[in-house]
Amino acid sequence: MRVVLWILAAIGVLVSSAALVFASGPLFLLDWDRSHTARTNALPLISELDGDGLVRIQAAGSVFRARVAGLRNSGPALILLHGFPETSAMWSPLLDAAASQGYRVVAFDQRGYSPGARSDDVSTYAVPALVEDVLAVADAAGFERFHLVGHDWGCVVGWVVASRHADRVVSWAALSIPHPAALRLVSDGTTPAYVRFFRTPWLPETLLTWGLSILGDGANLGMSPEQSQEYLAVFSEPGAFTGALNWYRALDPSVGPAGGDWPALEMPVLFLWGTGEFWVDDEVRARQRPLIRGRYRELEIEAGHFLIEEQEQQVVNAVLGHLQAVAL
Repeated sequence: MRVVLWILAAIGVLVSSAALVFASGPLFLLDWDRSHTARTNALPLISELDGDGLVRIQAAGSVFRARVAGLRNSGPALILLHGFPETSAMWSPLLDAAASQGYRVVAFDQRGYSPGARSDDVSTYAVPALVEDVLAVADAAGFERFHLVGHDWGCVVGWVVASRHADRVVSWAALSIPHPAALRLVSDGTTPAYVRFFRTPWLPETLLTWGLSILGDGANLGMSPEQSQEYLAVFSEPGAFTGALNWYRALDPSVGPAGGDWPALEMPVLFLWGTGEFWVDDEVRARQRPLIRGRYRELEIEAGHFLIEEQEQQVVNAVLGHLQAVAL
Protein backbone atom coordinates (compact mmCIF):
# COMPACT_ATOMS: atom_id res chain seq x y z
CA MET A 1 0.00 0.00 0.00
CA ARG A 2 2.84 2.39 0.88
CA VAL A 3 4.41 1.85 -2.56
CA VAL A 4 1.08 2.62 -4.25
CA LEU A 5 0.75 5.83 -2.25
CA TRP A 6 4.26 6.87 -3.25
CA ILE A 7 3.47 6.18 -6.90
CA LEU A 8 0.24 8.18 -6.70
CA ALA A 9 2.06 11.03 -4.98
CA ALA A 10 4.76 11.01 -7.67
CA ILE A 11 2.11 11.08 -10.39
CA GLY A 12 0.42 13.97 -8.62
CA VAL A 13 3.67 15.92 -8.48
CA LEU A 14 4.35 15.27 -12.18
CA VAL A 15 0.84 16.32 -13.20
CA SER A 16 1.01 19.45 -11.04
CA SER A 17 4.42 20.33 -12.43
CA ALA A 18 3.24 19.83 -15.99
CA ALA A 19 0.18 22.00 -15.34
CA LEU A 20 2.39 24.71 -13.82
CA VAL A 21 4.74 24.65 -16.80
CA PHE A 22 1.79 24.77 -19.21
CA ALA A 23 0.16 27.71 -17.43
CA SER A 24 3.30 29.73 -16.70
CA GLY A 25 5.42 28.85 -19.73
CA PRO A 26 3.84 31.45 -22.03
CA LEU A 27 4.86 34.18 -19.60
CA PHE A 28 8.41 33.78 -20.88
CA LEU A 29 7.22 34.24 -24.48
CA LEU A 30 5.66 37.63 -23.82
CA ASP A 31 7.20 41.02 -24.54
CA TRP A 32 7.10 42.61 -21.11
CA ASP A 33 8.88 45.69 -22.48
CA ARG A 34 5.78 46.32 -24.65
CA SER A 35 7.81 47.34 -27.68
CA HIS A 36 4.76 47.46 -29.93
CA THR A 37 3.03 49.87 -27.54
CA ALA A 38 6.11 52.11 -27.50
CA ARG A 39 6.23 52.20 -31.30
CA THR A 40 2.51 52.92 -31.46
CA ASN A 41 2.80 55.79 -28.99
CA ALA A 42 5.47 57.35 -31.21
CA LEU A 43 3.20 57.43 -34.27
CA PRO A 44 1.82 60.78 -35.46
CA LEU A 45 -1.81 61.62 -34.95
CA ILE A 46 -3.93 61.40 -38.08
CA SER A 47 -4.07 65.19 -38.22
CA GLU A 48 -0.26 65.36 -38.25
CA LEU A 49 0.43 62.79 -40.97
CA ASP A 50 1.64 64.13 -44.28
CA GLY A 51 0.96 61.22 -46.60
CA ASP A 52 0.08 57.57 -46.13
CA GLY A 53 1.11 55.20 -43.35
CA LEU A 54 0.56 54.35 -39.71
CA VAL A 55 -1.11 56.85 -37.40
CA ARG A 56 -2.87 57.21 -34.08
CA ILE A 57 -6.54 58.16 -34.05
CA GLN A 58 -8.06 59.58 -30.87
CA ALA A 59 -11.69 58.50 -30.79
CA ALA A 60 -14.34 57.23 -28.36
CA GLY A 61 -12.06 57.95 -25.39
CA SER A 62 -9.36 55.65 -26.76
CA VAL A 63 -6.37 55.83 -29.07
CA PHE A 64 -6.48 53.54 -32.09
CA ARG A 65 -3.55 52.50 -34.22
CA ALA A 66 -4.47 52.72 -37.90
CA ARG A 67 -3.26 52.46 -41.46
CA VAL A 68 -4.40 55.27 -43.73
CA ALA A 69 -3.99 55.85 -47.44
CA GLY A 70 -5.21 58.38 -49.96
CA LEU A 71 -6.44 60.89 -47.41
CA ARG A 72 -5.40 63.68 -49.76
CA ASN A 73 -7.60 62.17 -52.49
CA SER A 74 -10.93 63.75 -53.28
CA GLY A 75 -12.83 60.48 -53.69
CA PRO A 76 -15.22 58.60 -51.40
CA ALA A 77 -14.27 57.48 -47.90
CA LEU A 78 -13.71 53.82 -47.03
CA ILE A 79 -13.33 52.11 -43.64
CA LEU A 80 -11.98 48.56 -43.30
CA LEU A 81 -12.74 46.39 -40.25
CA HIS A 82 -10.44 43.43 -39.52
CA GLY A 83 -11.36 40.15 -37.85
CA PHE A 84 -9.87 37.76 -35.28
CA PRO A 85 -6.99 37.25 -34.74
CA GLU A 86 -5.71 39.89 -37.16
CA THR A 87 -5.07 43.62 -37.37
CA SER A 88 -5.33 46.30 -40.02
CA ALA A 89 -2.31 44.61 -41.64
CA MET A 90 -4.68 42.13 -43.29
CA TRP A 91 -6.08 44.97 -45.39
CA SER A 92 -2.80 46.30 -46.81
CA PRO A 93 -3.43 45.05 -50.39
CA LEU A 94 -6.96 46.47 -50.51
CA LEU A 95 -5.99 49.69 -48.75
CA ASP A 96 -3.31 50.48 -51.32
CA ALA A 97 -5.45 49.42 -54.28
CA ALA A 98 -8.42 51.50 -53.17
CA ALA A 99 -6.26 54.56 -52.52
CA SER A 100 -4.82 54.24 -56.03
CA GLN A 101 -8.40 54.44 -57.32
CA GLY A 102 -9.00 57.74 -55.50
CA TYR A 103 -10.57 56.49 -52.26
CA ARG A 104 -9.70 57.89 -48.85
CA VAL A 105 -9.07 54.80 -46.72
CA VAL A 106 -8.77 54.04 -43.01
CA ALA A 107 -8.12 50.57 -41.59
CA PHE A 108 -7.76 50.68 -37.82
CA ASP A 109 -6.73 48.14 -35.19
CA GLN A 110 -9.93 47.77 -33.25
CA ARG A 111 -10.63 47.68 -29.54
CA GLY A 112 -8.36 45.22 -27.73
CA TYR A 113 -5.93 45.13 -30.65
CA SER A 114 -4.79 48.76 -30.33
CA PRO A 115 -2.66 49.19 -27.19
CA GLY A 116 -4.45 52.45 -26.42
CA ALA A 117 -7.88 50.81 -26.59
CA ARG A 118 -7.41 47.74 -24.40
CA SER A 119 -9.65 47.82 -21.36
CA ASP A 120 -9.64 45.07 -18.72
CA ASP A 121 -13.43 45.33 -18.44
CA VAL A 122 -15.05 42.63 -20.59
CA SER A 123 -18.30 44.60 -20.85
CA THR A 124 -16.51 47.34 -22.82
CA TYR A 125 -16.08 44.87 -25.70
CA ALA A 126 -19.82 44.49 -26.29
CA VAL A 127 -20.89 45.11 -29.88
CA PRO A 128 -22.56 48.51 -29.21
CA ALA A 129 -19.20 49.87 -28.00
CA LEU A 130 -17.44 48.41 -31.05
CA VAL A 131 -20.00 50.08 -33.29
CA GLU A 132 -19.43 53.42 -31.60
CA ASP A 133 -15.70 53.01 -32.21
CA VAL A 134 -16.32 52.82 -35.96
CA LEU A 135 -18.39 55.98 -35.96
CA ALA A 136 -15.92 57.83 -33.74
CA VAL A 137 -12.99 56.86 -35.98
CA ALA A 138 -14.99 58.02 -39.01
CA ASP A 139 -15.62 61.36 -37.31
CA ALA A 140 -11.94 61.74 -36.41
CA ALA A 141 -10.98 61.05 -40.02
CA GLY A 142 -13.52 63.56 -41.29
CA PHE A 143 -15.72 60.90 -42.93
CA GLU A 144 -19.35 62.01 -42.79
CA ARG A 145 -20.42 59.10 -45.00
CA PHE A 146 -18.30 56.12 -45.94
CA HIS A 147 -18.16 52.76 -47.64
CA LEU A 148 -17.63 49.92 -45.19
CA VAL A 149 -15.87 46.54 -45.58
CA GLY A 150 -15.48 43.93 -42.86
CA HIS A 151 -14.17 40.42 -42.33
CA ASP A 152 -14.96 37.93 -39.55
CA TRP A 153 -15.68 39.92 -36.34
CA GLY A 154 -15.39 43.05 -38.47
CA CYS A 155 -18.45 41.68 -40.29
CA VAL A 156 -20.46 41.33 -37.08
CA VAL A 157 -19.73 44.95 -36.23
CA GLY A 158 -20.24 46.08 -39.83
CA TRP A 159 -23.69 44.49 -40.16
CA VAL A 160 -24.80 46.40 -37.05
CA VAL A 161 -23.26 49.68 -38.23
CA ALA A 162 -25.02 49.33 -41.60
CA SER A 163 -28.34 48.52 -39.90
CA ARG A 164 -28.27 51.11 -37.14
CA HIS A 165 -26.53 53.92 -38.98
CA ALA A 166 -27.63 53.54 -42.58
CA ASP A 167 -27.48 57.30 -43.00
CA ARG A 168 -23.69 57.11 -42.75
CA VAL A 169 -22.94 53.95 -44.73
CA VAL A 170 -22.84 54.33 -48.53
CA SER A 171 -22.29 50.60 -49.19
CA TRP A 172 -21.42 47.50 -47.22
CA ALA A 173 -19.21 44.52 -48.15
CA ALA A 174 -19.24 41.52 -45.79
CA LEU A 175 -16.47 38.94 -46.09
CA SER A 176 -17.09 35.45 -44.69
CA ILE A 177 -19.67 36.14 -41.95
CA PRO A 178 -23.38 36.40 -42.88
CA HIS A 179 -25.98 38.69 -41.34
CA PRO A 180 -26.33 37.91 -37.59
CA ALA A 181 -30.08 37.46 -37.95
CA ALA A 182 -29.49 34.82 -40.63
CA LEU A 183 -27.16 32.90 -38.31
CA ARG A 184 -29.74 32.65 -35.52
CA LEU A 185 -27.23 32.48 -32.70
CA VAL A 186 -29.51 32.38 -29.68
CA SER A 187 -27.45 30.82 -26.89
CA ASP A 188 -24.12 29.24 -26.04
CA GLY A 189 -25.73 25.88 -26.66
CA THR A 190 -26.07 26.62 -30.36
CA THR A 191 -22.77 28.35 -30.96
CA PRO A 192 -19.76 26.40 -32.29
CA ALA A 193 -17.43 24.72 -29.84
CA TYR A 194 -14.53 27.05 -30.65
CA VAL A 195 -16.64 30.10 -29.75
CA ARG A 196 -17.64 28.52 -26.43
CA PHE A 197 -13.97 27.72 -25.81
CA PHE A 198 -12.88 31.30 -26.51
CA ARG A 199 -15.43 32.50 -23.95
CA THR A 200 -13.74 30.53 -21.15
CA PRO A 201 -11.19 32.27 -18.89
CA TRP A 202 -7.36 32.18 -19.31
CA LEU A 203 -7.01 28.84 -21.14
CA PRO A 204 -7.48 30.27 -24.68
CA GLU A 205 -4.83 32.92 -24.00
CA THR A 206 -2.44 30.25 -22.76
CA LEU A 207 -2.83 28.07 -25.84
CA LEU A 208 -2.65 31.00 -28.25
CA THR A 209 0.46 32.39 -26.58
CA TRP A 210 2.14 28.98 -26.85
CA GLY A 211 1.40 29.20 -30.58
CA LEU A 212 3.19 32.51 -31.11
CA SER A 213 6.30 30.72 -32.33
CA ILE A 214 4.35 29.59 -35.40
CA LEU A 215 4.17 33.20 -36.53
CA GLY A 216 7.92 33.16 -37.05
CA ASP A 217 7.23 31.60 -40.45
CA GLY A 218 4.01 33.30 -41.46
CA ALA A 219 4.39 32.10 -45.05
CA ASN A 220 3.17 28.69 -43.88
CA LEU A 221 -0.05 30.38 -42.72
CA GLY A 222 -0.58 32.34 -45.91
CA MET A 223 0.73 35.57 -44.38
CA SER A 224 3.08 38.14 -45.81
CA PRO A 225 6.26 38.88 -43.83
CA GLU A 226 4.69 42.21 -42.81
CA GLN A 227 1.65 40.46 -41.40
CA SER A 228 3.49 37.74 -39.49
CA GLN A 229 5.90 40.28 -37.95
CA GLU A 230 3.05 42.57 -36.94
CA TYR A 231 0.91 39.83 -35.43
CA LEU A 232 3.89 38.54 -33.48
CA ALA A 233 4.60 42.05 -32.15
CA VAL A 234 0.97 42.73 -31.25
CA PHE A 235 0.10 39.43 -29.60
CA SER A 236 3.42 39.04 -27.79
CA GLU A 237 2.37 41.84 -25.47
CA PRO A 238 0.70 40.96 -22.17
CA GLY A 239 -3.06 41.41 -22.40
CA ALA A 240 -3.29 41.51 -26.20
CA PHE A 241 -4.83 38.07 -26.64
CA THR A 242 -7.16 38.79 -23.74
CA GLY A 243 -8.35 41.97 -25.44
CA ALA A 244 -9.02 40.10 -28.67
CA LEU A 245 -10.78 37.21 -26.90
CA ASN A 246 -12.94 39.60 -24.88
CA TRP A 247 -14.95 40.18 -28.06
CA TYR A 248 -16.18 36.61 -27.68
CA ARG A 249 -16.67 36.89 -23.93
CA ALA A 250 -18.78 40.03 -24.25
CA LEU A 251 -20.88 38.62 -27.09
CA ASP A 252 -24.64 38.86 -26.70
CA PRO A 253 -26.04 36.32 -29.19
CA SER A 254 -29.07 38.55 -29.75
CA VAL A 255 -26.84 41.45 -30.78
CA GLY A 256 -28.48 43.89 -33.11
CA PRO A 257 -30.64 46.99 -33.16
CA ALA A 258 -32.81 47.69 -30.14
CA GLY A 259 -35.39 44.98 -29.54
CA GLY A 260 -33.73 42.63 -31.99
CA ASP A 261 -35.46 44.36 -34.90
CA TRP A 262 -33.25 44.34 -38.00
CA PRO A 263 -34.36 46.84 -40.65
CA ALA A 264 -33.71 45.65 -44.19
CA LEU A 265 -30.60 47.22 -45.68
CA GLU A 266 -31.27 49.65 -48.51
CA MET A 267 -27.65 50.35 -49.48
CA PRO A 268 -25.68 48.21 -51.99
CA VAL A 269 -24.33 45.05 -50.32
CA LEU A 270 -21.68 42.55 -51.38
CA PHE A 271 -21.45 39.20 -49.59
CA LEU A 272 -18.24 37.33 -50.33
CA TRP A 273 -17.36 33.93 -48.89
CA GLY A 274 -15.12 30.92 -49.48
CA THR A 275 -16.11 27.44 -50.53
CA GLY A 276 -14.73 26.12 -47.24
CA GLU A 277 -16.50 28.65 -45.02
CA PHE A 278 -17.91 27.11 -41.84
CA TRP A 279 -20.54 29.82 -41.31
CA VAL A 280 -22.16 29.77 -44.74
CA ASP A 281 -24.60 27.34 -46.33
CA ASP A 282 -27.62 27.58 -48.63
CA GLU A 283 -30.06 27.91 -45.74
CA VAL A 284 -28.14 30.80 -44.15
CA ARG A 285 -27.94 32.65 -47.46
CA ALA A 286 -31.67 32.11 -48.06
CA ARG A 287 -32.43 33.68 -44.67
CA GLN A 288 -30.08 36.57 -45.43
CA ARG A 289 -31.55 37.67 -48.76
CA PRO A 290 -34.85 39.12 -47.41
CA LEU A 291 -32.80 41.28 -45.03
CA ILE A 292 -31.31 43.22 -47.96
CA ARG A 293 -33.42 45.39 -50.26
CA GLY A 294 -30.65 47.33 -51.94
CA ARG A 295 -28.52 46.11 -54.80
CA TYR A 296 -27.16 42.79 -53.60
CA ARG A 297 -24.44 40.54 -54.94
CA GLU A 298 -23.28 37.17 -53.64
CA LEU A 299 -19.88 35.85 -54.67
CA GLU A 300 -18.33 32.54 -53.66
CA ILE A 301 -14.62 32.00 -54.27
CA GLU A 302 -12.27 29.04 -53.89
CA ALA A 303 -10.95 29.70 -50.42
CA GLY A 304 -11.42 29.02 -46.73
CA HIS A 305 -12.17 31.61 -44.05
CA PHE A 306 -9.19 33.95 -44.52
CA LEU A 307 -10.16 35.18 -47.96
CA ILE A 308 -7.74 37.98 -48.70
CA GLU A 309 -4.75 35.94 -47.52
CA GLU A 310 -5.76 33.03 -49.74
CA GLN A 311 -7.10 34.86 -52.81
CA GLU A 312 -5.71 38.38 -52.54
CA GLN A 313 -6.26 39.63 -56.08
CA GLN A 314 -9.68 38.07 -56.43
CA VAL A 315 -10.88 39.68 -53.20
CA VAL A 316 -9.39 43.08 -54.06
CA ASN A 317 -10.99 43.01 -57.51
CA ALA A 318 -14.37 41.96 -56.11
CA VAL A 319 -14.46 44.69 -53.48
CA LEU A 320 -13.24 47.40 -55.87
CA GLY A 321 -15.83 46.29 -58.42
CA HIS A 322 -18.52 46.55 -55.75
CA LEU A 323 -17.38 50.03 -54.74
CA GLN A 324 -17.19 51.29 -58.32
CA ALA A 325 -20.63 49.93 -59.17
CA VAL A 326 -22.16 52.09 -56.42
CA ALA A 327 -21.31 55.23 -58.37
CA LEU A 328 -22.98 53.97 -61.58
